[in-house]
Amino acid sequence: MKTLLFLFAALPLFAEVATITVQKDLPYAPSGEDAYQNERCKLDLYLPTGKDFPTLVWLHGGGLKGGSKDHESNTAIAKALASDGIAVAMVNYRLSPKAKYPSYVEDTANAIAWTITNISEQGGSPKKIFLGGHSAGGYLALMVGMDPTWLKAHKLERSAIAGLIPVSGQTMTHYTVREERFGSDNPFIITADDASPVRYGSLEGIPPTLILCAENDMAARVEENLYLAAVLKGAGKTEVKTLVIPDRDHGSVAFDIAQPNDPARLAIAEFITATLTPKAGEK
Repeated sequence: MKTLLFLFAALPLFAEVATITVQKDLPYAPSGEDAYQNERCKLDLYLPTGKDFPTLVWLHGGGLKGGSKDHESNTAIAKALASDGIAVAMVNYRLSPKAKYPSYVEDTANAIAWTITNISEQGGSPKKIFLGGHSAGGYLALMVGMDPTWLKAHKLERSAIAGLIPVSGQTMTHYTVREERFGSDNPFIITADDASPVRYGSLEGIPPTLILCAENDMAARVEENLYLAAVLKGAGKTEVKTLVIPDRDHGSVAFDIAQPNDPARLAIAEFITATLTPKAGEK
């Protein structure tokens, strides 16, 4: 494990954070005979100074076939949010075709469970854990946050997640899962089977959700995200926020989070603050 320090000019959203500690390559899944799982199931912690800070568990994009927590765009996101006072657990997970559904969903649940168990040792609050990601990572965040199956394997309820922050996530069955199941990767084949977040939209217990996507996103991605928001609101869920970021595309809607005053970055901080602020009558 390597520990690194970075210095930033902080954006004063939670608190000014000048020094960020980074802990690299922490294994979050039980070690076993699966060499690929042992290789991929690691995360990096980007930690602000202070105590009781919130943590965002973040899953990178890449179509469930590629991507890495170590890509400079992802490390920039993590450093930016940590400089805002939000710790980030940047997660690698198993990829298709070496691993098939539901391996990468199980990895997401493992990462959340690990973070809940271990973040207090780093100064964070286990009651302030958010789950998000970009593109395929947004899909994974929604699957674990909406379908109670995955966290129950860790004896956790979805209430252990303070909020969901998918960025341009696929809300129908992911096209890589469709390819694994049906032999087609046609992104316009729309399926809402058991690997589809929208299938679980009417269930009770879904955490507060901030749905972000780009004005110039992938074909049909905005519509998928707006449909998920409509399903959630139609089921009576009031803690659902949706923001379509203008002048952004599928990549820049996430990667520009690293920029000061980026609208998605500000929306994330505001959502976390609002979610953690006690409502009237709550202690």
